[in-house]
Amino acid sequence: MDLQPTLSNGQVHLRPLISKDFINLYRVASDSRIWEQHPIKERAELYGFAPFFAESLKSKGALLISDVATQKVIGSSRFVLRPAFGNAVEIGWTFLSRAYWGGKFNGMVKELMIKHALQNMEEVLLFVDRKNIRSQKAVEKLNFIPSDKLVIDQNHDLRPNDVIYRVQGIC
Repeated sequence: MDLQPTLSNGQVHLRPLISKDFINLYRVASDSRIWEQHPIKERAELYGFAPFFAESLKSKGALLISDVATQKVIGSSRFVLRPAFGNAVEIGWTFLSRAYWGGKFNGMVKELMIKHALQNMEEVLLFVDRKNIRSQKAVEKLNFIPSDKLVIDQNHDLRPNDVIYRVQGIC
């Protein structure tokens, strides 16, 4: 599977993250409200964001997200293969500028990524911290996923602090 594709739907554009993206992405990430329900709140500060960004680059699965209309950087996300789960890939580490919350952008990003992943993988996983209600609601309102293709696993031993959302074969 190509973990760093270029994906677009005319409204949102995803491309591989590169080192030159640091400043523009940090401008988005520096909003502390983005991280208020996240376990690592320090990502809003330069000392917390720099290691996150370096890890993103090292993952070779990170994507920069832009608004096509404005050409502005609005966030990032990441693919990571999860062989412990079989033929599965995780989508995670996603954050968007608050100006893009509650609308169509998160759904569009996830739809592009999930449909891309399911061309080669059997399952897409999204791990969400149990305390991050905002992110749980965002996943649960992805209306392009038929209800019989989304499994919500809250009782597992693999990552006990997370709710695991499993998406299977919707393409």
